[in-house]
Amino acid sequence: MDIYIFIQLLLVSIAATSAMTLFSYAASESFRELYKEPVLLTFMLTKLNIEVRPKPKAILAWLLHYFIGLLFVFAYYYLWVNNILPISFLSGFLLGFVSGIIGILGWMIMFKLSNHQPQIDFKGYYFQLLLAHIIFGLVATVVYHLSLTILILAKAYVTV
Repeated sequence: MDIYIFIQLLLVSIAATSAMTLFSYAASESFRELYKEPVLLTFMLTKLNIEVRPKPKAILAWLLHYFIGLLFVFAYYYLWVNNILPISFLSGFLLGFVSGIIGILGWMIMFKLSNHQPQIDFKGYYFQLLLAHIIFGLVATVVYHLSLTILILAKAYVTV
């Protein structure tokens, strides 16, 4: 993987993770529940006795959230470039759905390992997490597809 592909995937993951996070924050406000992954990650880091001051801990939680998004995008990229899945609306939906199941299992494990049981509606949280990951998968697919199109057009019409 060259630096240009890495930057492309980094931008795709930032767009997809941001869209997912905006959805989670909107759902959190709409249902008056704590569905904000970075906030829950901050609480998780506290419960795991990670000795960091509060503000750097919140920053670490956000970075961890975006890093996990990047890992998902790397997995999507592998599936796309090896023609295991096409770059399509359906594959974006399926990738998001599978990512949501992985995310739900990950949160269940983290809550169990840390003995952290926040006062949230878990069924509601897991449902919105599944929807948020579907949005992630769709946005990642669209932004990746658009970036490929822009790259092809740039190579065809821009001479350096």
